[in-house]
Amino acid sequence: MPHTRRSDHASFWDAGYPAVMLTDTANFRNPHYHRETDTMDTLNLKFLSSVAATVTATVIQIAGARP
Repeated sequence: MPHTRRSDHASFWDAGYPAVMLTDTANFRNPHYHRETDTMDTLNLKFLSSVAATVTATVIQIAGARP
């Protein structure tokens, strides 16, 4: 999966540190990704909120913490 190496975490993997990549695949779904047109009005904020909630719940579960 070469696309997983395009993020900041890849250098940690290369150095032997465990790292997790979480992605909402924005660069494949949003034609505005990292372009001048990548503005608030081109974002799906409902989807973003859902991703943030899911990532938060997952991290809490992995950490064994309880809210």
